[in-house]
Amino acid sequence: MKKIALLLALAATVFSCTPDNNDGDNFNFNILPVESYVLPESFKLGETYEIKLKYQRPTSCHIYQGLFYDKNLNTRTIAIQTATNANQVCNLLIPPLSDVSFNFMVTATGSYIFKFYKGKDANDKELFESVEIQVVP
Repeated sequence: MKKIALLLALAATVFSCTPDNNDGDNFNFNILPVESYVLPESFKLGETYEIKLKYQRPTSCHIYQGLFYDKNLNTRTIAIQTATNANQVCNLLIPPLSDVSFNFMVTATGSYIFKFYKGKDANDKELFESVEIQVVP
């Protein structure tokens, strides 16, 4: 998705500018797939729900930086943002799955579509898993 690429480019531009007293830190920013998620079967208008996510850090050096969260009408696109210090020596043993959650407040009727980033295919095309949740009275 172009928005994810644009976000990465913007983050790299902002964080690559460092003062002259640079201590040698050189960070790389990454978007990681959502491995699994927990959503309710339905929503109620005005209620807030905790959405739980699991993701896999590729190395011990990947530090959680937040969620990529894009809102477009009733669609929410979600991915995991991490950073790594290019100067750090990483343990290549894959760490256990990490957990993160966020609160989602239902502000509209109808339904919401959540698109969870699942990585890229062999042709470098971004993959998403979509889930539609109805808002019930």
